[in-house]
Amino acid sequence: MADSLQPYRGLFVLDASQGIAGPYCATQLAACGATVVKIEPPAGDWSRGLSTREGTQSVMHVAFNRGKRSVMLDLQSEAGRAAMLKLAAGADVMLEAFRPGVAQRLGLVPAAGKPDVVFLSVSGFGQQGPHSERPCTDSVMQAYSGMVSLNIGMDGVPHRTGQIMAVDMVTGLSAFIAVQAALAEQARDRVAGATPRARVLDVSLMQSAAALMGFNIAEQGMLGRVPPVANMPAGTYQGSDGHWFMVALLREPDYLQFCGIIGRPDLAADPRFASFALRAEHRDALLPEIRAAAATQPAAEWVRRFQAARMLCDLVNTPLDWLADPHVQAVGAAVPLDQPGLGTLPFPRLPGLGPWSVPAPGLGEHTEEVLREIGL
Repeated sequence: MADSLQPYRGLFVLDASQGIAGPYCATQLAACGATVVKIEPPAGDWSRGLSTREGTQSVMHVAFNRGKRSVMLDLQSEAGRAAMLKLAAGADVMLEAFRPGVAQRLGLVPAAGKPDVVFLSVSGFGQQGPHSERPCTDSVMQAYSGMVSLNIGMDGVPHRTGQIMAVDMVTGLSAFIAVQAALAEQARDRVAGATPRARVLDVSLMQSAAALMGFNIAEQGMLGRVPPVANMPAGTYQGSDGHWFMVALLREPDYLQFCGIIGRPDLAADPRFASFALRAEHRDALLPEIRAAAATQPAAEWVRRFQAARMLCDLVNTPLDWLADPHVQAVGAAVPLDQPGLGTLPFPRLPGLGPWSVPAPGLGEHTEEVLREIGL
């Protein structure tokens, strides 16, 4: 902990969000030293019920709520709302992820916080617009945004990004960046002798997903059509042992080298496959030939050959493979977290922030303590 970055020591964050995006933003703030109080309903954040779990704790909940204090409040009751507003009055940053309009009905608005509060709303489609009240999840937004259409597998079928909540995660990071920008502006104002002003931030899954695909959206918008696959036949292939490996191709000469390594120089000489564009056009003829060649050697042997030629290639690992990898272990890329109720969990380090191994709270673990601190 001694070499961790803690720039937000003394910052009070009230986290009224559930799930992944909002809580992930708040956890990043906690990792940077902020005091984060999480408001949970009596049933708990819904992430407590997903993934491997024990009692009211789950691995998913731990991943996105480390370093927080949990206060259980029934916001359907007058007493619960009053306690929430008492907490909000001292907040430097407030996060909410209710459906648009719900936070206002509960009284959780910028005016409930400090005069210079940073107020963040996280939602599927944003606070305004025709879809603002439409329910949304990570997978639904992957479809809506066009991300699924871009993630075409070697089977030719569009896929979501498996069990990785890519949109939720990038939304959480986008929210974290937006909050940091607002806090940095306030710090600049203070240095200049000006009065920092409140900031209201609207971060949506829709805009975050689009930002992640900025290049793709710009290219299709310019062309008015879907461009061909950029680097055919880069992708995953299965070796003779059933394991998979990934090969990346960035330049035309890479394809010539690729064909030589797999023992099929004839594929490099075939005029149908003379460029990335032609290979994309004739993929149905090319890919079966490459797959057949890949099936003649174990995946690890292909990786050895490609890497020996300084080509971009590696095995398709599982998270367990990653944890066991000598490089991961040598650089301490995963830090053990002792989580009450679940045991020891290996969590990846937060990039650039140094080691941080603080558990997530139990449901309502700090309710009495926190309410006592604010005189309730």
